[in-house]
Amino acid sequence: MDALLAMASPANGQPAAPWYVQMFPLFLVLIAFYFALILPQRKRQKALDTLMKSLKTGDKVTTSSGIISIVVTVKDKSVSIRSADTKLEILKSAIAEVTERAAEGVAAQS
Repeated sequence: MDALLAMASPANGQPAAPWYVQMFPLFLVLIAFYFALILPQRKRQKALDTLMKSLKTGDKVTTSSGIISIVVTVKDKSVSIRSADTKLEILKSAIAEVTERAAEGVAAQS
């Protein structure tokens, strides 16, 4: 009985709105999510990829775990860094930011 009442036309006699009119608010929310969440994340990822490709010996970097160090060697997927008296090899994805770029002469001498 309830299913039959739900399928009936509205009581005020006006026809129901088309599906695209009913879905319009959902489309607006999806578009807002795209511009608020997805697009900025893509920009950050592109900037991070550019950063990883431009790493060179002598750059001062900060890792995602908070280690401040200097790049010693750069490989395809990893980077050797020196922090105080310790030399570590980490993945490039562990680098959060480059705090200081090496001078061109320093990179050429190494």
